[in-house]
Amino acid sequence: MHETEEHAHARHRRQRGLTLVELMVVVAILGLLATIVVLNVLPAQDQAAQQKARTDIANLEQALAQYRLDNFDYPPQQAGLTALVEAPSGLRQPERYRPGGYVQRLPDDPWGRPYEYAYPGEFGEFDVYSLGRDGQPGGEGPDADVGSWQ
Repeated sequence: MHETEEHAHARHRRQRGLTLVELMVVVAILGLLATIVVLNVLPAQDQAAQQKARTDIANLEQALAQYRLDNFDYPPQQAGLTALVEAPSGLRQPERYRPGGYVQRLPDDPWGRPYEYAYPGEFGEFDVYSLGRDGQPGGEGPDADVGSWQ
């Protein structure tokens, strides 16, 4: 009977050892899956941010076109995109400014910064752009500028 107890105890120790190995395998598999998810989701997140910037810029371009129709010119550089929300000072015919403005509020780019506006533009009559993820002019990939000229 004594041998049977030792045999049962040894079997119990083997089972605990296997359980630890199994746990290590599961942790390793979860680590691999997490790596795969991160590698596939992060680029999609960057692409989604750039697409949101393009959509915002297109909406701002439409608002600028409406502003020009009503006020005969684009907002001056010093007024910037704020002119789409509230009438800038010095309008030749302030009564032509649309009540309530041309957008309810100015969106920030997907990276939390205001969109840039240049009038006259370097690439067109005006430029509306985001400096991308890095907030610096130029860049490549997710750090690239996103602008109305693209």
